[in-house]
Amino acid sequence: MGINFKDAAGVHADALALRADRTRILAANIANENTPGFQARDMDFGATLANVQAEGNGDIGDGGDSANLYRVPFHPTRDGNTVEIGVEQAAFSQNATDFQTSLTFANMRFKGLAKAISGQ
Repeated sequence: MGINFKDAAGVHADALALRADRTRILAANIANENTPGFQARDMDFGATLANVQAEGNGDIGDGGDSANLYRVPFHPTRDGNTVEIGVEQAAFSQNATDFQTSLTFANMRFKGLAKAISGQ
């Protein structure tokens, strides 16, 4: 009888993969802060996670349509760049905290599984 670690981790396995994807998106926004015409992007995390969970195959893929959202700036610039560094840094920080939370929950599940296997 094999153990399916995807099932053991629950939603947190998909959440970790999506948080990593969102980190890449937000890092690209921050890196292109001074690039004329760059359009800041973000991901609707909740909708994307719901799509991945509904598909049930565990394939994150490109995140679907919800991963290709563009951020509307509070203060647009003349050069067409929509990156607002404060907004991006706050989103990046929140995403990092959420990633750590999901990682902690996954670790707790695996530790519980290890205890069950060892008979403790």
